[in-house]
Amino acid sequence: MIMPVLNEERHLREAVHAILQQEYAGEMEVVVALGPSTDRTDEIAAELVKEDPRVHTVPNPTGRTPAALNAAIKASRHPIVVRVDGHAALSPGYITTAVRLLAETGAMNVGGIMHAQGTNAWEQAVAAAMTSKIGVGNAAFHTGGDAQQAETVYLGVFRREALEQQGGYNVEFIRAQDWELNFRIREAGGLIWFSPELKVSYRPRPSVKALAKQYKDYGRWRHVVARYHQGSINLRYLAPPVAVCAIALGLVVGAALTPWGFVVPGGYLAAIAAGSVPAGKGLSLKARLQIPVALATMHMSWGWGFLTSPRSLAKRVIASRRPAVLGETQEA
Repeated sequence: MIMPVLNEERHLREAVHAILQQEYAGEMEVVVALGPSTDRTDEIAAELVKEDPRVHTVPNPTGRTPAALNAAIKASRHPIVVRVDGHAALSPGYITTAVRLLAETGAMNVGGIMHAQGTNAWEQAVAAAMTSKIGVGNAAFHTGGDAQQAETVYLGVFRREALEQQGGYNVEFIRAQDWELNFRIREAGGLIWFSPELKVSYRPRPSVKALAKQYKDYGRWRHVVARYHQGSINLRYLAPPVAVCAIALGLVVGAALTPWGFVVPGGYLAAIAAGSVPAGKGLSLKARLQIPVALATMHMSWGWGFLTSPRSLAKRVIASRRPAVLGETQEA
């Protein structure tokens, strides 16, 4: 198991315990890559190391996720590498199921559903937004679906040979590093496989500000991916930036020319309010009332990040591009 962490004091112990409690016939180890946290993350990690000899730590002074993942991969030793985040918890049987799927499909990487769960009303609202189609479109790892070949998967359970063959993660991808690595694996002829049998509990960001930053970064880096790999963009990714532009234009027209301009932002608010009703089924009133806020934050932040993503960032990433490395059997 490899786990990049930075300021994860809220969930680190739970995430590691969910790994250690897995019923798996083989040996396990957990390699935690420690970024420069400002909370009690390092202290908690040290306690976990003392409590269980299967837990190890490695430093990640850059704080960057891909650098942390590469350091943890290097320090690990088993032929199957499971990526886990410090705010995620594996479901029972996750590792055994993933290893079985690797054998059955011949895939180089398998992954499943990002099962968002909240511990308070706001987090429950975000979780509902993240698992609804009005929030994230038709992404299978958010909303579920049939087992199938995939472009990328959430986190991932890899064959070590695939990671070593491709030289690990590209450290220039601060976000979207999973997509980029899976892209190279696919270019080399490897299969990426999604299965709803695999589920990982995910803890949403605890505030509007944190959620906005998260989704702004997502949009920013999705535009980098679009520039890095032409043809990878689709309507689902274009919807948020189009919505930002349309709402901004509607507000300007409504304020300066005619009240009819307010139809666009008004229509958007009505749409997310209506979409929040089925998404909030079974939640408390407080949580349901916050779903439209979560949806708007996700959409507007993602769209703004996409629109303002600097071309210079994409140029730097493109300059660092690693061609896919073919294995001996693929070259033959």
